[in-house]
Amino acid sequence: MASGFFALLDDISALVKASAASMDDVPTQVAKTTGKVSGIVIDDTAVTPKYVVGLDASRELSIIYQIAKKSLINKLLILSPAALLLGYFAPWAITPILMLGGAYLCFEGYEKVHSMFSKHHDKQDESEPAEVITPEELEKKRVAGAVRTDIILSAEIIAIAYSQVTGQPILNQIAVMLAVAVFITLAVYGFVGLIVKMDDIGVHLAQDKYPPGIQKFGRNIVKFMPSFLNILSYVGTAAMLWVGAEIIAHGIPFTNHLLHNLEHALAEMPLVAWFAKALACGVGGLILGFVIDKIITLSKKALPLKTASATASDD
Repeated sequence: MASGFFALLDDISALVKASAASMDDVPTQVAKTTGKVSGIVIDDTAVTPKYVVGLDASRELSIIYQIAKKSLINKLLILSPAALLLGYFAPWAITPILMLGGAYLCFEGYEKVHSMFSKHHDKQDESEPAEVITPEELEKKRVAGAVRTDIILSAEIIAIAYSQVTGQPILNQIAVMLAVAVFITLAVYGFVGLIVKMDDIGVHLAQDKYPPGIQKFGRNIVKFMPSFLNILSYVGTAAMLWVGAEIIAHGIPFTNHLLHNLEHALAEMPLVAWFAKALACGVGGLILGFVIDKIITLSKKALPLKTASATASDD
């Protein structure tokens, strides 16, 4: 009986050691996953600051905090459990869902490009009454828009994280995905918060209590930040098109094969390969966004006609 008891202890000890060894690999897996999603992290960082442009400077950090909090909640309580459940019960559904999110990013990116360059944009603004909206309503609208975009980028991050731990023990999967969710959220929105407050930092450094060199540096920051934020808004729009199209391309074997061939052909010039891939995805995303926009426009025009026809037949 004693020998059976000690055998049981040996089994428990072996199980604990195996679990510990497995959990020791979690930091390595987190680092590997973070590297894989670095492109999406950059896109997320570029997209977010535009949501606070034009709002009260005293509310900037509060808005970033609201977006970050909802982003983390979505990753921890919705996206990570959903990825684990889908990966177990319906792994085939992950790619189509991500592709739908990619299509939304392409559509939103196209809408922003269209609003920037449409010749009729200003004329429409002159003929139509301006929308009256309070600062509080505008803030809620901006936060909601940022969260919608973030949840798609977050879903791609979580999907990539899950792909790195497929086949690992369930505790490893949970630990890696939660660690990636927390680390990336803190990194992205911490850096975004720094970006949007750089002008305040510049004003502080420009005070007379600092040496002339620091004052000049502070004034240069203040002068540079409006242009930087404007450039970043364009980068964010381009990122939507790029990431959205790349998500869809990876879900279609033919286009995924083309992207791999493009990277392989330019393998000796990594920077050129990256730019060519980003450009191809950006142009593809813009075209796809245009197509989706036209489909939505035609659907809206057709819907009133169908409603009118149904009403006439009832009469």
